[in-house]
Amino acid sequence: MTALAVVQLVVLLGAIVALAKPLGIYMARVYEGRPSGLDRVLGPVERFLYRIAGINPGDEMGWKRYAVAMLLFNGLGLITIYALQRLQGMLPINPAHLPAVAPDLAFNTATSFATNTNWQSYSGEQTLSYLSQMLGLTVQNFVSAASGMAVLVALIRGIVRRTASTIGNFWVDLVRTTLYILIPLSLVLALALVSQGVVQTLAPYKKVALVQPVVIDQPKLDAAGAPVKDAQGNPVTEKVTVTEQTLAVGPAASQIAIKQLGTNGGGFFNTNSAHPFENSTPLSNFLEVLAIPLISAALCLTFGEMVRDRRQGWAILAAMSTIFVVAAMVAISNEQAGNPLLTKLGVDQHVSATQSGGNMEGKEVRFGPAASALWAATTTGTSNGSVNSMHDSFTPLGGLVPMAMMQLGEVVFGGVGCGLYGMLAFVIVAVFIAGLMVGRTPEYLGKKIGAFEMKMASLVILITPAVVLLGTAVAVATAAGQAGASNPGAHGFSQILYAFTSAGNNNGSAFAGINANTQFYNFMLGLAMFFGRFWAKVPILAIAGSLAAKKLTPVGAGTLATHTPLFVGLLIGTVLLVAALTFFPALALGPIVEHLQMLAAAH
Repeated sequence: MTALAVVQLVVLLGAIVALAKPLGIYMARVYEGRPSGLDRVLGPVERFLYRIAGINPGDEMGWKRYAVAMLLFNGLGLITIYALQRLQGMLPINPAHLPAVAPDLAFNTATSFATNTNWQSYSGEQTLSYLSQMLGLTVQNFVSAASGMAVLVALIRGIVRRTASTIGNFWVDLVRTTLYILIPLSLVLALALVSQGVVQTLAPYKKVALVQPVVIDQPKLDAAGAPVKDAQGNPVTEKVTVTEQTLAVGPAASQIAIKQLGTNGGGFFNTNSAHPFENSTPLSNFLEVLAIPLISAALCLTFGEMVRDRRQGWAILAAMSTIFVVAAMVAISNEQAGNPLLTKLGVDQHVSATQSGGNMEGKEVRFGPAASALWAATTTGTSNGSVNSMHDSFTPLGGLVPMAMMQLGEVVFGGVGCGLYGMLAFVIVAVFIAGLMVGRTPEYLGKKIGAFEMKMASLVILITPAVVLLGTAVAVATAAGQAGASNPGAHGFSQILYAFTSAGNNNGSAFAGINANTQFYNFMLGLAMFFGRFWAKVPILAIAGSLAAKKLTPVGAGTLATHTPLFVGLLIGTVLLVAALTFFPALALGPIVEHLQMLAAAH
């Protein structure tokens, strides 16, 4: 790693930690109903929303009722996005006159955004109208993120409360998350991005003159618009001078702000955050990559604040940060080292002080290998999925990092809400393992961990790997699945494995080398996104309800301290061990064997 790459990593991590504490304390005040500052302005709006929706904010729910409310709300969102896409051609705010989206793609996209995955099998500027982007995708970016944060807060209440039968009110948690946290932060970030040149407009697409006209061959058409063919039936082409191009614009900044802050991912444009209208300057790049883990990291300290022991939050944040730093260093080092096959051909891949050089395939010159690899580690660790480079073009080990970060369970730092509740599931397992070692009933923050909690935590941890590996197996065993991969052998397997890893873990990023806009992949990946999201949420709420009903166990001489460096190490080891046992065989067939093949060919 170059000195500049180290500086980028240190500055990013420093900014995350510096902002996490005040934001985490603020969010704890929001969820506990304490004065937060914005309640003076937004309090009347909150109460108005409850009145028009017929919600009694004092009506608390048990975990089953909370789960039903969450599932119904997200199901309604899925149906709404599907309908918007299918009716798009007849709806307003569609200046490009884009037609209705195909049923299989509409299902995939609706599931994707309702589950906070934001996997995209389409080109945004060529497929979705402004109305579909704003009313469908942007709204879901807010409420799907808020849904995950609500489930986390319910789990924290379950840990804190004693002999209680309720864990809060889903509708109140949803409203407060959106109104007091996501909207204000998104407004600030959107304005900052607009100041850097990120587009925000409802104007039609713009036609501009090319600086240098180009001559292309295109099919010749007759007066009726049909292709002209020669005597042998071959298409006739003609040379045409192109003097202008169409620039897609739209309300991008508002969607980009919440896609980053809500760990939604996706992109307004097809090339995502590599597009200059989505990510215009080095400052916009830094703000966007900082926004990705910001709320997820701050929620660790929200947790510490709500359980009245800030050391617990810092311990979990330390575990997440340690894994993140190591992963980022591996990705950056491999991308800056370049491709030995190109070195063998005499290509100069030397990395200069300006970050050019190294493995530049699939990367923006203005970002270079370090900023691209840092973004890749951040976006895949946090269940975000936005990209500023193409992961398909990374070196084998550089591409292994984003894949492995997702396979850890999206807990570093994870998605907003789901990252921390996923890590807390690992905490329960780590506490249970420690209890077995010393022969004591495991406890966490004064609550005994029993068989039910272990079963539910096991479901949370194992459901996603099952979805990923089963989906990958079906894809590589069928002609329809194999047809999507653009490369044979190990790299093609990596493309398929990455796609199901991204969908099952609700990440949304892609290797970008797989053709996923087919009926097979739209359906299979849609199922992976659905089960990967909701089959984990329900067991988490079950754990919350079970813990809330338990009495507080006094701290004793044999109680395991869960805020020490020793426990942080145990937690990291648990996360890595589960992931290794689950995914190492698959990784060995993909990026690991591809790396060995590359080294063999280079020598």
